[in-house]
Amino acid sequence: MIEEKGYALQIEGLNVWIRGKHIIKNVGLKVPKRRILAVMGPSGSGKSTLLRAINRLIDLIPESKVEGKVLVYGTDVYSEDPYRVRRLMGMVFQTPNPFPNMSIYENVAIGPKLNRLVRSKDELNELVRWALEKAMLWDEVKGRLDDLPHRLSGGQQQRLCLARALALKPKLLLLDEPTGNVDPVNAVKIEEALRSLLRDLEITIVLVTHTPHQAVRISDYIAFIYMGELVEFGLTDTIALNPRHELTVKFLRGEV
Repeated sequence: MIEEKGYALQIEGLNVWIRGKHIIKNVGLKVPKRRILAVMGPSGSGKSTLLRAINRLIDLIPESKVEGKVLVYGTDVYSEDPYRVRRLMGMVFQTPNPFPNMSIYENVAIGPKLNRLVRSKDELNELVRWALEKAMLWDEVKGRLDDLPHRLSGGQQQRLCLARALALKPKLLLLDEPTGNVDPVNAVKIEEALRSLLRDLEITIVLVTHTPHQAVRISDYIAFIYMGELVEFGLTDTIALNPRHELTVKFLRGEV
């Protein structure tokens, strides 16, 4: 399928089953380039499963089945080699997961080295610094790049994971509740970093959150998912100020 002009992510008729349970039910949406989509909904609504369907991590779950179309910058992810597909995307999980036996520097450098994105040590050094700067972490770690990540705070470790993802120069960045396990100060830094990425890079961001305030605060588009169904999708301001569905109203009020 040919990419429609301006869209970074196109999902059509997406259904996901895991061990016979219908988790994602006929979801469809389109996100323009260089925008942030917040996927919001209560716990257990299928938000994380949606992310894993986009980057095909769902393939790793036993007894999973996917139907429908997912296009990332024109690439039909279910018609391509999954490893090639995943190189288009970066992923940051809810719990920080830096490589524990690698230094701060190596955590960021390992992806570009393995994927041969740099031709020299100087290029690698520049890329590591760039990624740490984009994650708003460079000033805090520039004198301790050889330290192991356990010496960082939890919030700093999460920003290190963001830098690790950015070092691969992904076109689509997926984040699964990235501020769910960090303190408020680091949460603000992560949100600021995400907004600044759109100003500087050809990147599109999909952020899963169960917090409606965060969805409204950070995103350009919102998808509200409830029990695996896409209840509402559209511009953030429109959904925040004039939601069409009663379930959306209740979720924004914290009632579901």
